[in-house]
Amino acid sequence: MIAIVDYSAGNIFSVQKAVEKIGASARVTSDPKWIDRAEKIIFPGVGSFGQAMRILQERKLVQPLKAAIHEGKSFLGICLGLQLLFETSEESPDVPGLAVLPGRVRRFDHDLKIPHLGWNQVRQEKHSVLWHSIPDNSYFYFAHSFYVDSQEPEIVCGTCDYGHSFAAALQRENLFGVQFHPEKSQQAGLDLLRNFSNPCGVNREIY
Repeated sequence: MIAIVDYSAGNIFSVQKAVEKIGASARVTSDPKWIDRAEKIIFPGVGSFGQAMRILQERKLVQPLKAAIHEGKSFLGICLGLQLLFETSEESPDVPGLAVLPGRVRRFDHDLKIPHLGWNQVRQEKHSVLWHSIPDNSYFYFAHSFYVDSQEPEIVCGTCDYGHSFAAALQRENLFGVQFHPEKSQQAGLDLLRNFSNPCGVNREIY
């Protein structure tokens, strides 16, 4: 069973529908007990960094999420769910993130329209289980004004260009994150969710 973390992110049920469309079992939950029972966890997100962290604290989800990652459960952060895995964000500089990954979240600082909204290509910088059967330079759907600046460049497995290159996907052992929205990315997004959800596939292997 896949637990989809409910912290009032606006796209939770669209993520659930996408997961169910590929034939996986998913439960939307804010109950720490279900986080602990789940085989895999999807951490979606639409909203602001500071507000999301406040809700996670109120629902007593911070420690269960960090424990699940450290225990080796497959974990996928989507958009804000990726950003919250880092230490801090320029959006809410006084609010610490989950700090599972070293680095910070930065705001785009260029003359292009913000937010970065719509379809864009993702370059597969490294082989990853996320990319299995997905062609390089496939299009995914983005909706964000901030991007992650990882202090571990070796975990970045996909990049995208919007004013400059930024990390669009990463993998560190059982921990995955994407800046785009796979649930809005048609077939490529469904394939990515299927790769993550595959019960035989691959928690930590890199293709």
